Amino acid sequence: MIRQDGSLLVAAATLHDVGYAPRLATTGFHPLDGARFLRDEHGADERLTRLVANHSFALLEAEERGLREELASEFPLLEEPLLVDALVYCDMTTTPDGGRTTAEERVAEILGRYGEDSVVGRFIRRAAPEIFAAVGRVEAALAAQPR
Repeated sequence: MIRQDGSLLVAAATLHDVGYAPRLATTGFHPLDGARFLRDEHGADERLTRLVANHSFALLEAEERGLREELASEFPLLEEPLLVDALVYCDMTTTPDGGRTTAEERVAEILGRYGEDSVVGRFIRRAAPEIFAAVGRVEAALAAQPR
């Protein structure tokens, strides 16, 4: 599945944080703002916008922000678990400046940057077990690939 969706995964990994751009930040929740921008201003593929909207367990953060229903109704989670996990892997094994890291180090970096009691801090603590499980599933799938 991932092989034929490689271009989609690269696009989602590249664009997943576009909603942080100041001119796009209408709700202040970057997955939703970015997905709306891609859909409304660029007519982006529905699978791409749904991946961007839901990257790295964004529904949990949307819940913290009171936006869960809005996100879920506009951009339902893709029912393609390995593709969704692969985007989590890309996001959570890369530092903000593009370096390699582990998911554990990435979660710790996010907590350090935002603080334990912030909206993002509460979200990332809730999401951490799911993030680690998704990264583990991708690593297992990669290890099982013939060389």
